[in-house]
Amino acid sequence: MFKHDKALLEIVKVERPNPAYASMLQEQLGGGNGELKAAMQYISQSFRVKDPAIKDLFLDIGSEELSHLEMVATSINMLNGHDPNAPAATVGQIESHVFTGLVPGLVNASGHPWTADYVNVTGDLAADLLSNIAAEQRAKVTYEYLYRQIKDKHVQQTIDFLLNREEAHNTLFREAFNKIQGTGSTKDWGVDENARLYFDLSRPGGQAFGLGQKPQPPSFRTPDPGNPPR
Repeated sequence: MFKHDKALLEIVKVERPNPAYASMLQEQLGGGNGELKAAMQYISQSFRVKDPAIKDLFLDIGSEELSHLEMVATSINMLNGHDPNAPAATVGQIESHVFTGLVPGLVNASGHPWTADYVNVTGDLAADLLSNIAAEQRAKVTYEYLYRQIKDKHVQQTIDFLLNREEAHNTLFREAFNKIQGTGSTKDWGVDENARLYFDLSRPGGQAFGLGQKPQPPSFRTPDPGNPPR
């Protein structure tokens, strides 16, 4: 069961309307790394999680992502202003000014509709946690890009808050991943010598190594001054 609290998770304000930036911010509403994707992914994954603590973690973070969705939509609504002004929406989609009456749509910055194809669910806890860690990292990067492209101090404060929450979620998912080592797809099952064979294909004459010796993954080497990276 979900309950709606009328108060936003964090206060949202803008200095002035900015329809062009509102279109850019749509990426975090209905894009592949946005808040709706994250909420639907974590909640969907939780349905098969048997560990009570991790199940609660997925549902708690998924619920918070819905509150982030609310904050992003509120910001977009304020940035769009009170009157349709399609010429001012010079970046990305302009549907809100010509079709939805300024209601933020579930589309990305290019106007493409949100799709469940964004959601990654495998039923394997390790694989799903790794997907979630990557999702939080990508969302953080997107917010960093968005932060750099506006000078509105209130919008920056909102983005800074959301960016830091993505970092917190990332940490929680990493801790959960560490907890489940040796289970699911992290087990060393169905593995033969090919899983301990590594190829050095980055240099002329590169060889396979790992067989016939204690298997160790290759370490990153310092570039050879006589053979600098291309």
